Amino acid sequence: MTSSPGLRGCYVVSLRPVGCHGALRRAAAREGARTLALSPWRLQPRTDPATRTALRTALAADAVVVTSPAAARAAAAMTPLRAQRGQVWYALGAATACALQRAGIAQVNTPARATSEALLALPGLAQTHGCRIGLVTAPDGRDLLAQTLTARGAQLQLAHVYAREHLLPTTAAMSKLTQITTPLWVAISSGQALIHLLGALPVHAKRQLLRGHVCAASERLAALSRELGFRRVVVAASPSPADLVAAMAQANQRK
Repeated sequence: MTSSPGLRGCYVVSLRPVGCHGALRRAAAREGARTLALSPWRLQPRTDPATRTALRTALAADAVVVTSPAAARAAAAMTPLRAQRGQVWYALGAATACALQRAGIAQVNTPARATSEALLALPGLAQTHGCRIGLVTAPDGRDLLAQTLTARGAQLQLAHVYAREHLLPTTAAMSKLTQITTPLWVAISSGQALIHLLGALPVHAKRQLLRGHVCAASERLAALSRELGFRRVVVAASPSPADLVAAMAQANQRK
């Protein structure tokens, strides 16, 4: 006998950027849940001359760190990606590594858990004094990486290859949120996304969201969620949609 879906009747709130909800929506549907998309921003590639110059400098560093699939795609759209002799490439997670491999970088180092903390713990990034490290990312993203690598003595070459265009929740999405009466799960893989959304929601919609359960992609995001007012928080094995939904389903069945 097969077990029933672990999130039957629930709603999963996705805070992914516009156009990036598909994987989480499909994973939630497999567990019997519907998805409410509340995008905090839209991703906009940057192609101006200053960005191109910064990217060339970052790609010439001793090591290159790429923080997201969007960053990998934006960089590859501006210039062919090729690993130089002796150069080491790092990706925050498997999805970013796959995007880099499709763009031409065969060897990419990734941590077992797709978090900034796990990436910084890799041997090649633990001792970086005097090393030139290119960080291919977006403004206001993955600040922990930049701060920690700089504190470790790395010469950081930043390339902000895309930007986040902040959005306000639509009237339809807020109306839907406040009308949900079934169990609500919020998938958190970005602290900035959560902070922006909570700041943008009117009081009644924010109150409804805070009643929900949170599934966080890391212990750091779990702690942030609690600080922001969520009371029921679980931590997933990774930020991947499959792992986030799996953790939700397991916790939901234990209730």
